[in-house]
Amino acid sequence: MMMERVWLDSHESMRPTGRRRCSAAAIFHLQRGGGSTERERKREKGRDTEKKTFISMMEMISLLWINIVFVTAILLCLIFFYSKTKTKLSSSERSIASLKNSCQLPLGSLGWPFVGETIEFISCAYSDRPESFMDTRRLMYGKVFKSHIFGTPTIVSTDAEVSRFVLQSDAKAFVPFYPKSLTELMGKSSILLINGSLQRKIHGLVGSFFKSPHLKDQITRDMQNYVQKSMDNWRDDQVIYIQDETKNIAFQVLVKALISLNPGEEMELLKKQFQEFISGLMSLPVKVPGSQLYRSLQAKKRMVKIVHKIIQSKRDCGISSTVSKDVVDVLLNDASELLTDDLIADNIIDMMIPGEDSVPVLITFAIKYLSDCPAALHQLKEENMKLKMLKAQSGEPLIWSDYLSLPFTQNVITETLRMGNIIIGVMRKAMKDIEIKGYLIPKGWCVFAYFRSVHLDENHYDRPYRFNPWRWQDKDIISSCNFTPFGGGQRLCPGLDLARLEASIFLHRFVTNFRWVAEDDTIVHFPTVRMKKKMPIWVNRSEHTTPTNLNPPA
Repeated sequence: MMMERVWLDSHESMRPTGRRRCSAAAIFHLQRGGGSTERERKREKGRDTEKKTFISMMEMISLLWINIVFVTAILLCLIFFYSKTKTKLSSSERSIASLKNSCQLPLGSLGWPFVGETIEFISCAYSDRPESFMDTRRLMYGKVFKSHIFGTPTIVSTDAEVSRFVLQSDAKAFVPFYPKSLTELMGKSSILLINGSLQRKIHGLVGSFFKSPHLKDQITRDMQNYVQKSMDNWRDDQVIYIQDETKNIAFQVLVKALISLNPGEEMELLKKQFQEFISGLMSLPVKVPGSQLYRSLQAKKRMVKIVHKIIQSKRDCGISSTVSKDVVDVLLNDASELLTDDLIADNIIDMMIPGEDSVPVLITFAIKYLSDCPAALHQLKEENMKLKMLKAQSGEPLIWSDYLSLPFTQNVITETLRMGNIIIGVMRKAMKDIEIKGYLIPKGWCVFAYFRSVHLDENHYDRPYRFNPWRWQDKDIISSCNFTPFGGGQRLCPGLDLARLEASIFLHRFVTNFRWVAEDDTIVHFPTVRMKKKMPIWVNRSEHTTPTNLNPPA
């Protein structure tokens, strides 16, 4: 080894000196460079740590500022709305002082600032007994009491006479009040919001058309056709979701009556947009891209375009002034300059809402209650089978008056409306100080006429939570202020007769052709009334036999 090292050293010394110096310099440079790289690495690591620390601090400061701004905004909103509420209350107090001593603000509680009693009201609304909010306060304060719900001081009425007075009053006393998201979607020209002569004109024109024998004939044919097509697809031992089936049928029937649109691609497009539209009816009133309200407004614009296209097509082809085929014809035939194409299109969309809620839920609830009451189902089936056999023997088709002439069927529908409370109530805003039965309703306050408490009041109905269609035998329901399922006064639902007709046709076809077993399901009462599982039933086509008499339950 020594010899090898000596030889290598001597051999290295024989190389050119320049190259030797270069080699030594390179070695020295590499040694220094290695140390420099290590120090640079440490410095970079330190700088990265400082940078991360700085970024974390900036993020924390940003979040802190965001929280401060957010909390400040909430506090300002609370202060603003609280001040508005205080202003309303102070003006109400001045009104009270100026009126006679016999007129007083109803007893009650306004709850917390801004939110009032809204949270408790909604909590009860989601329960099996949504009227419990009213019942508790009715025991404490009476049938008429004050509260603060949905951001406004409110007089709640569970008194049938007070509610009827509110419904019968004109726009000088009360005007409609709805949540902000709904008013945004409806628009200022909606029949639900407008007042005065224009509202009366549209309501009168539509109401007269809906009561016409011509439309009832058309509705009967369309309903029979769509129901039959739907039921032809049902198979034995198959689960059917009644709520979905009836929504699809009722929507097609109503759209045909409004704009003469038949089932097809355009109908499906309209239905899809309509589903998006109604999703925003009870949404947060936030109109920014991406929000539900914004999406619903965009969906309504697309629906309005479809209706505008139909209106223009009717104008181009010429409108028959003798017989109106649909609601658009009725409104276009009117000579008033106030009925613009935009106003007609907007209101046609608003009139589609009953096709989503009222009629389908009425039919679904009737089947639910009949499923739980075998005696009522048996009598209903017996009545409808007699009509079916009578018409078969005479060879005549069923017409609309045949369905509406079935007394027990109409009693079943009436009892379903009473128990189901598809429309739980209406809200109105007082335009001036109003005195009703010694109570003061101050200007600017709202009145909530709560129908459900009246319909389920044991003082008006014996055992009110029991489904009993026989209670309506030989009773005049038209003049009763204890039964207002469709509202009342100048804003009485113009389609109430058509709702009964459609329900009668579906029930007739259903009970005379099928037996069924209903699965357990529950009613949801808020934000809209509906079945939680869409009312699933298992169907079988029935072999018709002559039923025997059954007495109603004791």
